[in-house]
Amino acid sequence: MAIEWKEDLAIGVAQVDDQHKELFKRVSDLFDACTAGKGKEEIVKVVKYLEDYVVVHFSEEEELQRQYSYPEYNNHKQQHDKFVSDFFALKAKLQYEGPTATIIIQLNHTLVNWLINHIRKSDKALGIYLKQKGIV
Repeated sequence: MAIEWKEDLAIGVAQVDDQHKELFKRVSDLFDACTAGKGKEEIVKVVKYLEDYVVVHFSEEEELQRQYSYPEYNNHKQQHDKFVSDFFALKAKLQYEGPTATIIIQLNHTLVNWLINHIRKSDKALGIYLKQKGIV
């Protein structure tokens, strides 16, 4: 299941879009490693990156929403919180069971669904709101 950044996913906030692009690159690297039979090695790097990503990216995105009184802030934050919860559950499973094929597939699936659905719906709505406010 390949994943690549497409410009129709951009929300118009350069910092957010750049972070999303980097996330797509990391997930794509994981897919490539899996295809090459090196998924077990790459998954550790991707999980470490995601730990940092969820803290930095979600905090910055939520601060932007608070700063401009985004009316969907609570819902958006709940989506972030759910992803963090799901991610850390997968991470715990990875630490307990090791990088099995099942966990790698589950992580890939979770990441792809999250990226496509969350960015295309929730983050795009944030971008529209910020444009209507004349912020971007």
